[in-house]
Amino acid sequence: MTTKLYYEDAYQRSFSSNIVKQEQDNNGNLYITLEETAFYPTGGGQPYDKGTLNGVTVLGVEEVDGEIRHYVDRVLEGNKVDGVIDWERRFDHMQQHAGQHILSAAFVEQYGFETVSFHLGQETLTIDIQTEQLTEEQASIVEDLANQIILENRLIETKWVTEEEALQYPLRKKLAVTDDVRLVIIPNFDYNGCGGTHPNATGQVSAIKIVGWEKQKKNTRVEFVCGYRVLKQLKNKNKVVTEVGRLLSAPELEVTATVKRLLDQGKAMEKTIDDLRDQLLQFEAQTLINNAKDGYVSEVLQNRTMQELQKLARIVTGLDERIVTIFVTENSDKQQIVVARGKSTSGSMKTLINDILPSINGKGGGNDLMAQGGGEVGNTSNEQLLEFAVQKAKSLVVGIS
Repeated sequence: MTTKLYYEDAYQRSFSSNIVKQEQDNNGNLYITLEETAFYPTGGGQPYDKGTLNGVTVLGVEEVDGEIRHYVDRVLEGNKVDGVIDWERRFDHMQQHAGQHILSAAFVEQYGFETVSFHLGQETLTIDIQTEQLTEEQASIVEDLANQIILENRLIETKWVTEEEALQYPLRKKLAVTDDVRLVIIPNFDYNGCGGTHPNATGQVSAIKIVGWEKQKKNTRVEFVCGYRVLKQLKNKNKVVTEVGRLLSAPELEVTATVKRLLDQGKAMEKTIDDLRDQLLQFEAQTLINNAKDGYVSEVLQNRTMQELQKLARIVTGLDERIVTIFVTENSDKQQIVVARGKSTSGSMKTLINDILPSINGKGGGNDLMAQGGGEVGNTSNEQLLEFAVQKAKSLVVGIS
């Protein structure tokens, strides 16, 4: 059993120890076990500590059957090691984990929303709380309470107790273990079984900021940051707001209103553009009808999307229900074709497209009035495909005048 120095003093940054063994796990990864260690292994939602052993980088740390395995990429010489913890990472984890306790307790204190899971990521943390809906007001009230607890700089105590002793406390959640229970206590606020590392007082958490939340099945996933991460978030967001304000030539407090005004203007411009496109299509459709031959509007059109071809075909057959339209275009190395007929004619456009597409190894679909599809660009030119489609249509469609 490895002596866990991180439980004796979470602030210990370096240590010396003796090597117990150097072996490979079942995956062939080399690991070292020590008589004692200050390296915290992954567990309870908290990632492992980083650092070095005799200058060799520790790649990972995990606990297996009571021993702490330090994964390294080469064998260490000798029997003694000097270990150094990546203190910046350790203290960040201490801030985040303690902040999670405080925020989770605040949700219970205010609304009875219990935490069912916790994840400590590289940039943010998340907790899943037992509610399907969280309002802005609720989040704000909980955040204010959490930061008040931090401001009061309450002690964070840890103690080892039996399961029976632990049950004498108002625990926030059920115990995950029954032997050697470690309690993390913020007196008169939070009592919780936990194996993670924490600072000695809530003031060292510095601050808590909820950055968002979303529904997660029957729970709500709350994303937040603590400590130095709050400052990092503030710096990043302030940089973005400042840059946006500069681009908009607007003061910081007016950025939101300016963006909203620009978005409204953009939507109005998009509608105007759509209206103008519709007018152009109406004009183009009428021109095509005027130039129709024997009741057919058949054209090879350049730089058109399938949606544009379909819309143009609908307009043509809407303006003159006696006409059949056949449009061919070429996009991204694919030949595409749209066929449509007016309501005064008869014959299935779906049948027609199914007769045409095999010639270009294509696929498509549709209904009696309109069908479409696409295939490979090969030996058949757009003009040849159009002529082939017209000939097929003349043997199928009835009622053209």
